[in-house]
Amino acid sequence: MRGEYQHNIDAKGRLIFPIKLREELGEHFVIFKGLDNCLNVYSQDKWAAFEQQLAALPSKARKVQRFFSANFECEPDAQGRILVPQTLREYAELKKDVTIIGMIDHVEIWDSAKWKAYNDSADTEEIAEMMDLLGV
Repeated sequence: MRGEYQHNIDAKGRLIFPIKLREELGEHFVIFKGLDNCLNVYSQDKWAAFEQQLAALPSKARKVQRFFSANFECEPDAQGRILVPQTLREYAELKKDVTIIGMIDHVEIWDSAKWKAYNDSADTEEIAEMMDLLGV
């Protein structure tokens, strides 16, 4: 999954989800809070594997389990829209303009202004170090 797509959330919280990414995620997928105040979108298979890992955590990891368990299953409507629940819109501070990015094995949904700020503050030296570790 790759690419960057610009879309808008309507007044009802609906977001047109790019067809290319819908095809790769499948008919149903899971949307939940990400770590950078964005939203993550996983295919049902990837979510099921992640959920098993969460369930295997010791009881002292309840904060982690709670953080990721507040998720929602999505099924695009006939127009390719998904409903982004209010709680997730508030968490990611999604307003109207949204950027959807493919992240190889999942998708992220960002408020467009936050995505721009994130990219503007990117530490290219740190990225170069990571690329060296990969041998690229």
